[in-house]
Amino acid sequence: MPQPHLFSLTVRHYECDAHGWVHPAAMLGYMQEAAFSGSASVGYSARRYEQLGIYWLAYETELTVLKRITYGDSLVLHTWVHDMRRVRSLRKYEIYSEGHIVAHGSTDWVLIDIAKQYPMTIPPEMVVAYSQGDDVSEAPPRAPFGKISAPPAHAFTVQRRVEVRDIDTANHVNNAVYLHYAADAEQQALESAGWDAARFAQHNAALITTHHEVTYKVAAVLGDYLNVTTWADSLTEEGGVRYTLIKRAHDDKLVTQIRSVFAWADTR
Repeated sequence: MPQPHLFSLTVRHYECDAHGWVHPAAMLGYMQEAAFSGSASVGYSARRYEQLGIYWLAYETELTVLKRITYGDSLVLHTWVHDMRRVRSLRKYEIYSEGHIVAHGSTDWVLIDIAKQYPMTIPPEMVVAYSQGDDVSEAPPRAPFGKISAPPAHAFTVQRRVEVRDIDTANHVNNAVYLHYAADAEQQALESAGWDAARFAQHNAALITTHHEVTYKVAAVLGDYLNVTTWADSLTEEGGVRYTLIKRAHDDKLVTQIRSVFAWADTR
């Protein structure tokens, strides 16, 4: 594989939740920044992509958290291009703290022609730049994330409007923001079931997400109203799985689907 690009950062206070743990959406942000930095290091900065009239659009992202990450932790992200196939490129990430791996993930990107707003074949010179001399066309086939079935009767739905703060430079909702939407819906679902923050505190308990699989279908833009539907499944004493479907309200188009694995945690 190509030599990993290293990207360092220190966890900021505003990236942590009420328990002091880094929110998964912030970690997706770290992965995005590492990808931009790695891209620039091989000659493809954001400015160059703008000049070429192309950009990368995320199709699938996964994140697995192995250890709690908290305010002030110094992190080093290792990122590299795992493969490049026609219009798509899989980038992988490993996140380290004090020499120990604390999380890992990947993003499957699609190269988009801005003028046509349609996928385009990755140019040969770009493949050469990202591969650094290694063959990135013969990686094993990727298994797509599974399709999420229709919500059960007990699923919880909340509607929200896309705000200015949610929009990135591509003029649509940033990839990481959807995890905030999912977390907000989860919190409201728990409250509707009688499990508000005070009740969790009484039990010295919290839910922590250990794995996310996010599939992006269509873009949501400023002013869109989104229906966020969420439900839990496969519950055990250790945790369970939460599914979230985010659809545009005006046409019921699926925007994003999220499968999250969570565990019960003792906050003491």
